[in-house]
Amino acid sequence: MITIKQAISQKELKQFVTFPFSLYKDNTYWVPPIIKDELESFDKSKNPVFRDADAQFFLAYKDNRIVGRVAAIVNHLEIKQQNVKKMRFGWFDFEDDFTISEALLQKVADIGSQNNLEFMEGPVGFSNLDKVGVLVEGFDHIGTMITWYNHPYYKDHLERLGFKKEKEYLEHKFPEKNADPKHFVRINELIKKRYGLRPLNFKKTKDVMPWADKMFDLFNESYASLASFVPITDIQKAYFKKKYISFINPEYIKFVVDKEDTLVAFAIVMPSFSEALQKAKGKLFPFGIFHLLKARKHSKDVIFYLIGIQPAYQNKGVTAIIFNEYHKTFREKKIEMCYRTPELADNTAIQQIWKHFDPVVYKRRCTYKKPI
Repeated sequence: MITIKQAISQKELKQFVTFPFSLYKDNTYWVPPIIKDELESFDKSKNPVFRDADAQFFLAYKDNRIVGRVAAIVNHLEIKQQNVKKMRFGWFDFEDDFTISEALLQKVADIGSQNNLEFMEGPVGFSNLDKVGVLVEGFDHIGTMITWYNHPYYKDHLERLGFKKEKEYLEHKFPEKNADPKHFVRINELIKKRYGLRPLNFKKTKDVMPWADKMFDLFNESYASLASFVPITDIQKAYFKKKYISFINPEYIKFVVDKEDTLVAFAIVMPSFSEALQKAKGKLFPFGIFHLLKARKHSKDVIFYLIGIQPAYQNKGVTAIIFNEYHKTFREKKIEMCYRTPELADNTAIQQIWKHFDPVVYKRRCTYKKPI
């Protein structure tokens, strides 16, 4: 018999966070989170997303042993702005037993009914900057710090329980050597001259910070047309600045501005922390922080995290300026492989940006939907 209990106390929330450590104990591709950071993201006094969203965290027990988990999320901002009565679920992990996954998702459905919502979709996080999707292809590739990894049976459970594929996401990769300068060096100069644009490069994080709010504003503007997009609020901007920007290598943040110093494009790249996180085993101290700092400085793999272009400048070759700057940085740091975060399969505009780099799809993930 499966028993579902809400994780409320700090001890229970830590059990919620650490359950995958046992589920993926012998898996060489799973990348663990930093336990402290994960707990802070669930702390309603620290994460500003809870000003516009509610979340409950549940653990599944069988014979007094934890065998699964799920987060049930109601994003009131999303419901109000998009007028979609969606019940979100995420952090969905479970042993290969249909009674476990069924019991967890039934709890999500019950909460959705209580809130008069019409369907549930997941796995998704609290907002657009959280992890998304269940992996359906690419199980033999190491995960990243910004995606979920899961066993192949997850998809089978969702489909058997009546869920249908809602959105598909693709993850691409390409060797840095594919970045042939002939595709962007000359165009870069033409675009800068035609539109009066110039790149901004940084060596210190403190020089990035004054631009961070403008970057998040541009993120909201450039992604507004995508399905299920919810803008980042001012309070969330401050939170993300503190949590993410201060840890990203400043030389991996590229901005493009016009003659009035108005931000028209940005891109954020991160070194791969996957192997460092595996070595850290969920803890920053005493040695985890050293693995992360080493990866920050010496990783030869990078992940393109975000790229945004002001709508008025889209399809005008502005990405050539960004790629030209990254090309110089990557060659200096001897970067070998470039990876891209999950992108909607129907987002052809973003895929066109990368066409000259001959990227290959190495992972696919999906969200699944079911009426309540």
